[in-house]
Amino acid sequence: IPDADARQVQRQAFAGMIWSKQFFYYDVREWLQGDSAQPAPPAQRRHGRNTAWDHLNNADIISMPDKWEYPWYAAWDLAFHMLPFALIDPGFAKRQLVLLTREWYMHPNGQIPAYEWAFGDVNPPVHAWAAWRVFQIDRVQRGGRGDLPFLERVFHKLLLNFTWWVNRKDTDGRNVFQGGFLGLDNIGVFDRSSELPTGGFIDQSDGTSWMAMYSLNMMRIALELARHNNVYEDIATKFFEHFLHIAEAMTSMGEGELGLWDDEDKFFYDVLHMPDGRMERIKVRSMVGLIPLFAVETIDADMLEKLPGFARRLEWFLNYRPDLAALVSHWDVGGKGERRLLSLLRGQRMKQLLRRMLDETEFLSEFGVRALSRFHAEHPYEFDVNGDRLVVAYQPAESDTGFFGGNSNWRGPIWFPVNFLIIESLQKFHYYYGDDFKVECPTGSGNYMTIKEVSEELTRRLARIFLKGPDGKRPVYGHDARMQTDAHFRDHLQFYEYFHGDTGRGVGASHQTGWTALIAKLLQPRRPTG
Repeated sequence: IPDADARQVQRQAFAGMIWSKQFFYYDVREWLQGDSAQPAPPAQRRHGRNTAWDHLNNADIISMPDKWEYPWYAAWDLAFHMLPFALIDPGFAKRQLVLLTREWYMHPNGQIPAYEWAFGDVNPPVHAWAAWRVFQIDRVQRGGRGDLPFLERVFHKLLLNFTWWVNRKDTDGRNVFQGGFLGLDNIGVFDRSSELPTGGFIDQSDGTSWMAMYSLNMMRIALELARHNNVYEDIATKFFEHFLHIAEAMTSMGEGELGLWDDEDKFFYDVLHMPDGRMERIKVRSMVGLIPLFAVETIDADMLEKLPGFARRLEWFLNYRPDLAALVSHWDVGGKGERRLLSLLRGQRMKQLLRRMLDETEFLSEFGVRALSRFHAEHPYEFDVNGDRLVVAYQPAESDTGFFGGNSNWRGPIWFPVNFLIIESLQKFHYYYGDDFKVECPTGSGNYMTIKEVSEELTRRLARIFLKGPDGKRPVYGHDARMQTDAHFRDHLQFYEYFHGDTGRGVGASHQTGWTALIAKLLQPRRPTG
């Protein structure tokens, strides 16, 4: 990293990650039974949270979101932690990812524990993505074939987790998924983890998109393993086909049903199913509608040549179901270097979605992509139910609701994990499309960029939060005079939980490094790709 200030930001992010390791001990069975030398615990403990996790017995050094405010592991937080860790301690990163899939962590039904407050809550399924990315980073550093035993070990356990998702979170077997709040706390008009005040259920754009991404992550891992053991070609095909069925469901829900894509608004929304059969799109322009970007993968021609069994099955399936091939992929059209693309978004639909995301009056901030469109500052979303009016409005900093304790807010601020996935997804799209495919950035500016250049622009905007500006101030510290000017404070960074959607000021847990340490990976110069 040539810039001294950027090097300092990266070093401090790494230091924060190392400092956030902590011993975590929790024996659920012992907690339920109580200490034999003490009075028995209250009877209601046996019917409260985590009672279904009496197999869980944790006694390990684990990466925490925040040793002060959040001194317990969270599964999807930890997955993001491991990318910056992979740059400085890949061994630890791999052991952590394996640890959460071990028998004394993972539930016998295949669910990965969410966090201490409620292990049975549901986090986005990003473990496979993290395992693949850590494998890639480690392979670059160590050379050769990479740590295939690690990849194979975690893959086998994730097969159980994938099956849990399919069996538990697809209410009607339609390849459309629920999942609850999925880590996005108060982003919706309802608490999506609780019984809906309307009754019925929600088809979740984010839940379904996460599963499409999960399918592609598992396919990619299986393809890598198949290069060394052709047994994995069959399972790679299974995930390929599963992805296509999910993509079909997202676009066309069947006769008389609403799809998640709104062709008028050019955006993805959740769909509410009422008990009487009525359906309604919940038209909140939020990160929920951008997550479909994450489900993208490219396959090079030489991969297909090396795996003829996989290639033959793909060709048969796509000839048998050309409707699926035409719907979601450019399988029959070679991209840059004769690559093939798998994505929920064909070129035109992706441009329509990016037009909103890159609009500075909506999602695009000077400091990254907001979790909720600024459109809702002047046009709050309102929903009337049982005499109450529920409102979702743009709140760029602290939350004004009591959802999830009120100390977390996804209704406008900038969050690093989803911004990071947006950037990586754009890099994959560019890998297929090359420099000929351009979009306007920002929307309405008349300035056109390649998708790679857009990803670099988003990286610069996120880095701007921490780096000194022309005035010598760091946006992360806002108007705090001491933190901006005092020599004892100004160069000692805090990696906040999330950031003000308009100013970049740090918000939420101030001692957290956690997934905000992804800035260290973003600042790391990228190796050129072919």
